[in-house]
Amino acid sequence: MTPSKWFPRTWMTLVYAFLYTPILIMIVFSFNKGRPTQWRGFSLENYELLFKTPEIGSSLWVSLKIAIVAASLSVIIGTLIAFVLNRYRKFPGKTLFAGMSSTPLVMPEVVLGLALLLVFKTLFKLEGGYLTIILGHTLLGAAYACVVIRARFSEIPPAYEEAALDLGAKPLAAFFLVVLPLIAQSLMSAWLLVFTISFDDVVISQFLSGPGVKPLPNVILDNARQGAKPILNALGAMIVFVVSAALIAGSIWMQKREKRMQREIAAAYRDAT
Repeated sequence: MTPSKWFPRTWMTLVYAFLYTPILIMIVFSFNKGRPTQWRGFSLENYELLFKTPEIGSSLWVSLKIAIVAASLSVIIGTLIAFVLNRYRKFPGKTLFAGMSSTPLVMPEVVLGLALLLVFKTLFKLEGGYLTIILGHTLLGAAYACVVIRARFSEIPPAYEEAALDLGAKPLAAFFLVVLPLIAQSLMSAWLLVFTISFDDVVISQFLSGPGVKPLPNVILDNARQGAKPILNALGAMIVFVVSAALIAGSIWMQKREKRMQREIAAAYRDAT
């Protein structure tokens, strides 16, 4: 095998090993009996303890509610931003608007969390809780959603929307009937991305959380500070299992939907010609 063939494969293998070996080790030790760093035999006691710990269940529910709401709001806001930046070529302040919409992407989360804390506490007199965390995650997630959706917007010719307008559709109807179905896959991708970012966020949640509202990543961090615990391995493994199943199911669904859309476009083109 020539170097041009074995080098990329070797490099790819090393990269995957670096990324996924720690995850595999964590999954293996989630079935360990006793201490989390020494193999003592196969056991499911860590998973039994996981399901019997009320703090884990309540914090998981908190993270899910926050992530679902924040992802939905982020996709709506990101879609509006992407639509304005792609469909309106020139308007006063467009450069500033485009720069500010992507600022959270490069802003350190520590700075962003501190700034939001000062704004909510000083200006709006809001105590930490669901509302503040959702607003903070939405601010960050909208920037990510805008990048994903705007990339899809740039691939859609304006002629599709103009054709709908020429046929008598109102601008709002043209958006929902023509543009929205074409960007549906990017909306789903953006939603999943922001959901993951929100569910995984620690820094902003730490600044904006309040009494009785503690997301799962912050609970994991608090427990990890006290030393390695077997229950954390089981929790991490469960998250990996659920996320992997969701990604596989989502990928299959989006591929089937894309193929169906391509068949419908091809059939419509044949009928028109």
